[in-house]
Amino acid sequence: MPVTGVGVLDKAMVVMRAVSDAPCGLAQLQASTGLPRATAHRLASALEAHGLLRRDAAGRFELGHGLVALGQLSADRFPLVDVARPVATALRDATGEAVQVFVREGNQRRCVLSLESAHGLRWIVPEGSLLPIEVGSSGRLLEGERARNGWMQSVGEREAGVASVSAPIHTADGAIIGALSVSGPVERLTKQPGKRFGAMVVAAASEIRL
Repeated sequence: MPVTGVGVLDKAMVVMRAVSDAPCGLAQLQASTGLPRATAHRLASALEAHGLLRRDAAGRFELGHGLVALGQLSADRFPLVDVARPVATALRDATGEAVQVFVREGNQRRCVLSLESAHGLRWIVPEGSLLPIEVGSSGRLLEGERARNGWMQSVGEREAGVASVSAPIHTADGAIIGALSVSGPVERLTKQPGKRFGAMVVAAASEIRL
């Protein structure tokens, strides 16, 4: 997780990440975060007061309902997911492989849309995941690396046995706002995923406009 140098904020986010994995009692929260018991309790209680955490029926800390409202506001003000979803769904159905949309977030990339393949052997990227930007076809695109033929491919860069091909999503004025990706096991996508799906990904990405 990124470290900003703002100590209390970084520690609060450590607490939020721990609770996002599973509801936590105080002892579990302390063990998950490595924070002193008093610090973990103080931060969790403050986050609860702001609606970002809540207590479940067992008294454990759980993600708060305030996050629902914030998430909806974020989606309303950044409509990329809603615009991209029908295009990404059509691409998933046409390729039979998993499709994701990534956006840059600081020096990382976040998956804002993830559609799974129907194959038993598949590559799953959970929505909301933060991944390195310097590896993977979508990360390198978002970092500014130029895509030949409009697409970029990667094979085993971040995870062994996984291949992907990505194309940039542009705004009306030509700025790159995201990356559309097809990914899956190299056994199906081959070591040249761009040759197999590159043109389809580029065509799909060109249909997404904000």
